[in-house]
Amino acid sequence: MRVPLSWLAEHVDLEPGARGADVAAALVRVGLEEEGVHTSDVTGPLVVGRVLDLVPEPQKNGKTVNWCHVDVGPEHNGPDGHRGIVCGAHNFTAGDAVVVALPGAVLPGGFAIAARKTYGHVSDGMICSARELGLGADHSGIIVLERHLPGAELTPGQDALALLGLDEEVVEVNVTPDRGYCFSVRGIAREYAHGTRRPVAQVFRDPVAVDVPTPSGPGHPVRLADDAPVRGVVGCDRFVARVVRGIDPSAPTPRFVADRVRQAGMRSISLAVDVTNYLMLETGQPLHAYDLAELQGELVVRRARAGERLTTLDDVERVLDPEDLLITDEAPGDPSTSRVLSLAGVMGGASTEVSAATTDVLVEAAHFSPVSVARTARRHKLHTEGAKRWERGVDPAMTAQVAELAVRLLVEHGGGTADPTATDVVVPGAPGAPAALTVPVSFAERVVGTPFTEREVVGALEEIGCTVTADGADLAVVPPSWRPDLAQPVDLVEEVARLRGYDTIPSVLPAAPAGRGLTAGQRARRSAARALADDGFVEVLSYPFVAASVHDTQGLPADDPRRSALRLANPLSEQQPLMRTSVLDSLVEVVRRNVSRGLRDLALVEFGSVTHPVAGTGPAPLPGVDGRPGEEELAALLAAVPAQPLHVAGVLTGARRPPGAAADGFARGGEPVLWADAVDAVRTVAAALGVEVVVEAAEHAPWHPGRCARVSTAAGHLVGHAGELHPAALAALELPARSAAFELDLDVLLAQVGAPPQVAQLSGYPAATQDVALVVAEGVAAAAVEAALREGAGELLEDVRLFDVYTGAQVGEGRKSLAYALRFRAPDRTLTAEEASAAREAAVAEASRRTGAVQRA
Repeated sequence: MRVPLSWLAEHVDLEPGARGADVAAALVRVGLEEEGVHTSDVTGPLVVGRVLDLVPEPQKNGKTVNWCHVDVGPEHNGPDGHRGIVCGAHNFTAGDAVVVALPGAVLPGGFAIAARKTYGHVSDGMICSARELGLGADHSGIIVLERHLPGAELTPGQDALALLGLDEEVVEVNVTPDRGYCFSVRGIAREYAHGTRRPVAQVFRDPVAVDVPTPSGPGHPVRLADDAPVRGVVGCDRFVARVVRGIDPSAPTPRFVADRVRQAGMRSISLAVDVTNYLMLETGQPLHAYDLAELQGELVVRRARAGERLTTLDDVERVLDPEDLLITDEAPGDPSTSRVLSLAGVMGGASTEVSAATTDVLVEAAHFSPVSVARTARRHKLHTEGAKRWERGVDPAMTAQVAELAVRLLVEHGGGTADPTATDVVVPGAPGAPAALTVPVSFAERVVGTPFTEREVVGALEEIGCTVTADGADLAVVPPSWRPDLAQPVDLVEEVARLRGYDTIPSVLPAAPAGRGLTAGQRARRSAARALADDGFVEVLSYPFVAASVHDTQGLPADDPRRSALRLANPLSEQQPLMRTSVLDSLVEVVRRNVSRGLRDLALVEFGSVTHPVAGTGPAPLPGVDGRPGEEELAALLAAVPAQPLHVAGVLTGARRPPGAAADGFARGGEPVLWADAVDAVRTVAAALGVEVVVEAAEHAPWHPGRCARVSTAAGHLVGHAGELHPAALAALELPARSAAFELDLDVLLAQVGAPPQVAQLSGYPAATQDVALVVAEGVAAAAVEAALREGAGELLEDVRLFDVYTGAQVGEGRKSLAYALRFRAPDRTLTAEEASAAREAAVAEASRRTGAVQRA
């Protein structure tokens, strides 16, 4: 919501010398989020100029331009007492005062003004139109100030920024969904009074505090016929209609209305439309104007019927839903002539739009159900300014008053005459007064944790407009009509705390109960995250929503179970309607975005849940709210929820270690990312959790088939995969070549985490190290050979490490040599050479038996 300071000052006394930043700070103090303080996009010298003479000059292209001499004041005139400017407009004459942008000025859109040669002259500035200054859409001619500002004192060289209000500050605040009344100057003015700690009654002036004359009789016929209420609430419970006749179609919108509509971020269109927008911004009550001549009879508010369509003001034909609330009209006594005029509370129809020829106007001021308007707006993707206010709740007590304000403005500035009759149709029993809430005086202190006196509680509630009656230790509180968000006692407590000031409420850290803390799984997960961070990874968090094309991009087989993704009924984005089945699905998008911003050397990791739906699972039951669900209901609810295991995934691109000086002082080149770096990250996670994993060669999309590792537990449970991503996937994902990645199922790993490992007593005796080189078939995994060596060596083996792999003529085609270092140690003695050799021979024998290994000479 954007509010110019001059408009705000009409309804609340600003503190002396208050600027935009001061007003924003006061609003932040009471819980409104500041978006910014804005001024016009026009900068530089913009002055009043007096046209001394102009000479029309026809051009070869058929266009006629005016060569003008303009007096722009002694400070800005040239040596001849004027400036020469070329202008293509023809709606002014010599002697007129105009707006001149001098060289150095910058107009909206970044258009810089400079002296330049054109049409045979050096044009030393520009005479401006309303559109060029961002004051409206009119580009047919330049601004003639005598017509634009009748009665104003105009002097050449005068600052036109201040004259046109382009230097005024506009405060923009972000309105939360529960504070719909702040989508108006009326609401912001109240909040500013609260933020400056001054009584509202003394400084606030309510724009809807007007007397509505008693009508002489019923006005235009209106019938409320909502026969299909949503959630038991009728779509429209009040409808006010007022008629103004004889409006001058050429009457311009008054400057103060057009300027404020523009400053609030809307376009100035015509008098009738601008008046409805102006009052909506000022009061929060959306209005709609109909061309009375286009109405065929009685207005009927009803739900849509099958097959009905409406072309809305944006020239889009829309197929209507039976839940859509409509404004229709029909000829007297003939329901068959029913015609749809507008989507109630959302957008009007093109058939009754106020046009340049409209002289008679019907003003609609109604009160619609927030649920009905919100559903219609979302269904048709029409998030209009009116719908934005309706779905958050509009004050039902100001409907007739705002309609009266609209009539007064149209009569005053359009020369029309208001009908003495008026229509005010109200559904019996609605809109009723808000229900009273019972609040214990001590409730605020219990919730907030800081003392409040009864006087302070009552004063705060009365300050926001509540009616408070004391009843012993309780208070009976009736919220004001403009605060539909005050629905339960805790809402009132929030208001008391807000007016006290959140900054005055101390932060008290609750004492941690003894014997509690992080679970073993939580500690293990944090250990893994810390270990990866120590290894150079940066943890990120992405949305778990992905596009349907993500699996094709990764090259997953058609029967891959990861393609079975859960589709959201109401996704945040229609382009990403699926829940991810792999953390890599969304993590690669984070990597791609960073790469596109110029970051090439990345190591990103994410911990997050994935969703694996089970085929054939029906929808979850909807238990009642009258009590706790039974065991069977809870079991049915849990059965309907898809599995959501916790995964960890990482992606590495570019250089794992950038080029630079080594420890010995010599320069070294960068080390590019390899598939082995992803495998090392897997081992880092496993080591942090204290779980032993087995790494074997595998083929699994989207990894490179020759550089992919399968990771499993010692018991054979699949944990995940790691390695280099497939070149085709990298090209489709727009990632650097040779990028590596890993993804692990943390739930599987955490299930292997047992009791904290007990450190064995360290041996004080020296180790005996022996090397062995084994020749095996090229297809034999090094991990299988290592497992056999460990098994055969027995209890004396302390460690085994692969330190060399050789292929070549010396070992034969299709074979490879694996060299291992075996370290032996006894806890109670120094091993002899014979004992170490015997253990090595036993290890080699077991490797030979299980893998066909032959010891290399």
